[in-house]
Amino acid sequence: MEKLRIDKWLWAARFFKTRTLAKQAIEGGKIHIGGQRVKASREITVGTNLSIRQGWDLVEVAVTALCDRRRDAEFARTLYRETEHSIARRGRERAERQAANAGVQRQRPNKKQRRQIHRFLREQE
Repeated sequence: MEKLRIDKWLWAARFFKTRTLAKQAIEGGKIHIGGQRVKASREITVGTNLSIRQGWDLVEVAVTALCDRRRDAEFARTLYRETEHSIARRGRERAERQAANAGVQRQRPNKKQRRQIHRFLREQE
């Protein structure tokens, strides 16, 4: 196999759970080749460099093998190689997000606290 549709490869490499989700990500501009948006029917070859936006992370990978069937995660990791620059940037950005959220308390107010909040807001009006 010399060429493969990019949506099939993204699914087989386990970047997306279904081909439909891979296609939606492609159409939404989350996948780039050489800085250019691609279509789901675009064929890729070994050596193609992809930029994949997943949530907060931007993953840059080089295609090392092609496969049109989804197999286990260990095999899927052999289909691509993430660039060193991408690994370093994702680690740095993750550390920055953790530092920014370090002092944030992520707990919902209980019933008493909600009453106090509502009382305070009514008094401000």
